[in-house]
Amino acid sequence: MRVTKTRPAKRRDLSGLSLCISPAILLIIWELCTRSGWVSPQLLPAPSSILLRVLELAGQADFWQNLGITVYRLISGLLIACVAGVALALIAQLTRWSSFLLDALIRLLAPIPKIALYPALILIMGFESSSKIALVVSDAIFPVLMASWVAAQTVDRKLIWSARAAGTSRSACLWKIILPAISPTVLAGVRVAGVIACVVVFLAEMIASTDGLGHMLTAAARSYRTIDMFVPLVWICVLGFALNLTIAALQRKVDHTN
Repeated sequence: MRVTKTRPAKRRDLSGLSLCISPAILLIIWELCTRSGWVSPQLLPAPSSILLRVLELAGQADFWQNLGITVYRLISGLLIACVAGVALALIAQLTRWSSFLLDALIRLLAPIPKIALYPALILIMGFESSSKIALVVSDAIFPVLMASWVAAQTVDRKLIWSARAAGTSRSACLWKIILPAISPTVLAGVRVAGVIACVVVFLAEMIASTDGLGHMLTAAARSYRTIDMFVPLVWICVLGFALNLTIAALQRKVDHTN
């Protein structure tokens, strides 16, 4: 019994350690290359210098304002994409026609590079957060939608038939039977959508924005401040990593509950 209890803990420790090995090796090689003069610090600053600059900017109110704006756009767009994606996938289970229409919609819109829609979104919604949130939604919705839709189609129909025989309405079956059954798969799609949302919101801020982390990188590049270009990259990595860990913890909790 003791052996079976300690093995999962050891495996979790090893998996957590393995996540840090490759980034640590990369940072060490990067630091050595810069400090040895193989690469000019003006072109590629050392990780230690970037870290010092990150800590220095962390004491400025403007930086936290830009970070907060990016987090707001990221979380808002991701939440809307998750709700809309799951809702559409559930609605598609009501009738064959709704499933057919959703299938046609995915085949038509999924291959389109969503960044191509950004100029139109700017014209419609302006340069503020609305256009950037809409771009995040348009790109992040598809991993959630497709994961939810495929999972809903694989739910055991006997459970639905039993609920229907007991008097449960068709729409109630969506929330009481299908949604709990597909939750782990939905969260897997949300993890993918979270990565996409981080990339899209950063890119949108780089293209057309006067605030946010992406704007910070663009402003630093225009002024040839190389080290300041890496600070927003560090923070978007931190945001993406924290978001991924949060969703993964929620996914493990849902898997344990089911």
